[in-house]
Amino acid sequence: MNKLVECVPNFSEGRDQAKVEAIVGAARAAGATILDVETDADHHRCVLSFVGAPETCVEACLGVARKAAQLIDLNAHKGEHPRMGAVDVIPFIPVSGVTIEECAALAEKLGERIGRELGIPVYLYDQAARRPERKDLAAVRKGQFEGLRDLIGKDESRRPDFGPNHIHPTAGAVAVGARRQIVNFNLNLDTADMAAGKDIAKRLRASGGGLPCVRGKEIELAARRQVQISTVLTDYKVSSMRRVIDEASRLAAEHGAKVKTTEIVGLLPREALLDFALETLNLENFKPEVQILENRLEAVGATAPRPGWREAGRIVGEALAGTDATPGGGSAAAISAAMGCGLAQMAAGITLKSKKLDEAKRPELGRAVLAFSEYRARFDALAGDDAAAFDRFMEAMSLPKDDPARASKMQDALTHAAEVPLKTAQQAAGALAAARAVAPLAGQAVASDMNCAMHLLKAAIQCAAENVRINLGGIKDEAAAKDLGARLDKTLAACA
Repeated sequence: MNKLVECVPNFSEGRDQAKVEAIVGAARAAGATILDVETDADHHRCVLSFVGAPETCVEACLGVARKAAQLIDLNAHKGEHPRMGAVDVIPFIPVSGVTIEECAALAEKLGERIGRELGIPVYLYDQAARRPERKDLAAVRKGQFEGLRDLIGKDESRRPDFGPNHIHPTAGAVAVGARRQIVNFNLNLDTADMAAGKDIAKRLRASGGGLPCVRGKEIELAARRQVQISTVLTDYKVSSMRRVIDEASRLAAEHGAKVKTTEIVGLLPREALLDFALETLNLENFKPEVQILENRLEAVGATAPRPGWREAGRIVGEALAGTDATPGGGSAAAISAAMGCGLAQMAAGITLKSKKLDEAKRPELGRAVLAFSEYRARFDALAGDDAAAFDRFMEAMSLPKDDPARASKMQDALTHAAEVPLKTAQQAAGALAAARAVAPLAGQAVASDMNCAMHLLKAAIQCAAENVRINLGGIKDEAAAKDLGARLDKTLAACA
C-alpha cells in the first residue's frame, strides 16, 4: 500500500491573496497535492490542506514555513484567531499505509529542520509531544506571539524542543505535531454580545466542563456584528457536530440568542457528515457501505479516473469554444501564462537533475523552479478571477434600469474587469523576466521548451492587454482609465 500523509499547516495570513498564493505555491513546488486553501479575513489566517508521500510532505511543510517566515511579520499582524507563529501549527495526519507513530517521527524530523535551517523555535504537540503538558495545542500556544516573546529564554517550561531558545523576531514560533482527523466547526450566533459568547464557549468546551473532545473559543466577527464560537472536534465520534449544535443552541438560548449559521473550516472526513445525517434523520437499518452511491461505486471500482493532461487540454479547449462568454480571452491569457510557467519549471527542473550541471548554477535554478510554481498558482487563480469579473459586470448590468445604484455598480465592475487582466499581464511580465534570466542556465536538451515557455508568456501578456483595452473604453472615470492605461503601457514596455 502506498503511504499517504495529510498535512494542514495554518499560517497567519488571511487577507493578502498574493502572499497566500506564494506560500501555497511553496507546498506545490515540493510535489504536494493541494486539497484545500481556506482563508478568513477576520481570523487573519489560512488553513492549507495537502497530501503526499511522507518525505514529500516534510519538504512541502519546510517550504511553507520558509516562505511564510519571509512574507509574514507577526509584529504587524492582528486577527481574531490565537497565533504564535507565521506558520502557527503544522500537523501530520495518517491517511493510508502510515501509522500515527510514523507521523510523530515526521513531525520530529520537520521540527529539527525548521529549528536548524530557519532559526524558528519549534514545539512538538499532540501525539508528537515530548512533554505531557504539550499534548494540548492551546497550552503550547498560550500567551500567543507577544506572551511567548517575553517568556522564552526566561521560563524553562517554555524552552522549545528544537531551534533557538528565543523568539524569531518576525516569524515567532511554530507547533509541529501528529494527530488524527479532526473537525474545525464554527457556530455563528445572532448576537454581538461577546460576554455571552465567552460564557457559551467556556461551558461548551471540555476544559470548562462541557462536551468531551471539544475545544472552543469565542471570536468577534466585527464586520458582521456577530459572535462566533470557533470549535475543534478532536474526536467527532465522541462529540459530533449534531451534539455540538444542540449544546451550543441550548447555551445560547440562556442568553436570548440562537445559532444562526455554521461553518466547516478546511476538510473533514466523509464519516463526520454521514454521522450528522444519521443523527439528524434518525434513520433505521441504514447501511452506508451499500446505500450511499459513491461508497458503492468505490467498492466495485466504478469511480471515474482522473483525467490525464490530454483530456484536460481537450476540456479547456471545449470550454473556450463554447458559446458562453466565459471563459474568454482574459482566462485564456492566464491559462497560457500558466502553461508557459509549467514549461519553464519543467526545463529548469530537468536541468537540475543533470549530473554534469555546474554546481554554481544549482541555487539559481532551484529558486527558479519555486518561482515558476508560485507564478502558476497565481495564474490558476487569475483564470477564475477573470471569469468572475465578467459575471460581476453582467450581474450589475442585469439590475433594473431605474435602480439608482445600477450605473455605479456597472462602472465598478467594469473597472474591476480591466484590473484583473492587467494583473495577469503584470504577473506574466514578471514570469517572462524570470524565464529570460534563467534561460541561459537551462540545458541544451530543454532549450526549445524554455523558448516555448517565453513565447507562451508573451502571448499571455498580449492577450491580457487586449482585455484591458476593451474595458478601458467603457470606464467613465477618466483618471482611473488613464491610470490603468499607463500601468498597461509600462508593463508592455518592460517586456518588449
